[in-house]
Amino acid sequence: MAQRWKQRPPGSNWGDFGPDDQRGRMNWVTREKVLQGIAEVKEGITFCCSLPLDYPGGQVLNPRRAPPRLAATSREGKQFFCRPLDEFNGNMTDVICDDQVLMALQYSTQWDSFAHVGGRFDADGDGKPELVFYNGFRAGEEVVPAKENPNSEPWARFEGSQAKALGIQGLAEHGVQGRGVLIDLHFHFKRERKAIGYDDLMKVLEADEVVVEKGDMVCLYTGFADVLLELKRKPDPQVVNHTCTGLDGRDAKLLQWISDSGLACLLADNYAVELIATALTDPLPRRQPWLPLHEHCLFKNGIHLGEMFYFTELARWLRAHGRNRFLFTAPPLRLPGAVGSPATPIATV
Repeated sequence: MAQRWKQRPPGSNWGDFGPDDQRGRMNWVTREKVLQGIAEVKEGITFCCSLPLDYPGGQVLNPRRAPPRLAATSREGKQFFCRPLDEFNGNMTDVICDDQVLMALQYSTQWDSFAHVGGRFDADGDGKPELVFYNGFRAGEEVVPAKENPNSEPWARFEGSQAKALGIQGLAEHGVQGRGVLIDLHFHFKRERKAIGYDDLMKVLEADEVVVEKGDMVCLYTGFADVLLELKRKPDPQVVNHTCTGLDGRDAKLLQWISDSGLACLLADNYAVELIATALTDPLPRRQPWLPLHEHCLFKNGIHLGEMFYFTELARWLRAHGRNRFLFTAPPLRLPGAVGSPATPIATV
């Protein structure tokens, strides 16, 4: 396919995996990387790396995303939950429960697809910036908003949005399994609210003898998910907005390290991997991304982000055993057209 852009963003890798690439740096999670991950399994112990999907609770962290709602399915006006089938056939002994869920795909433990964050950038080189996503895919063409239906029920007012390219199904189809590497920021900074830049990160890597290699899936443990669990689905904005570390997305040296390290994807147990410095409506001194690390990873370099994972028990076990590598398996839902997905990852040591 012909290249979609005439100039690519500075510091990006557009085109490096081909003009039609939608997998980004997950291309580096090869058969060899899967075998490296498997080689880290010594004890056969597994750790669930997901929060319960009804956490954080409420809409304090993001007013657009409501908690999941579970409901029974129905037939003939009656719910299909604890329903004996002898209602239909007197010789049947089955009792059936069947349910459904309405949820924001990025409410809790989640993956970001490359269609989650794009940029306003002059990809055509004609002086007029377009709305584009990783590798030059276009808003309105391959990443398509829905037509508004004001007569629908509120949740479905914008039903029909679709990432025809860069949707989360691409990550699912590739398969998310390989070698995970954990960086334990919580051990060094506890619950201090601190933006971690390159210098701080390098000190942690050196102190803990952590080595990140090409194709590794890098996991950050900050302790933020522990705070959410302690708040028991009632997050306090004064607490969640002033606790635990996150990466400093405005540190150019840190962004360059992410590029140079070869990491395939970047995950954290906090809300956005990076610390969000300003609210949407706060004034900015110049034109710049609100989420610079998201821009660098999702838009420029095809690096998937994972947010609000749960690494506490894994991190404690790894530190107690002098390790930081493990087999990591974290598939998203294979939901065509979606820009994010919940996940229930498993780490095996």
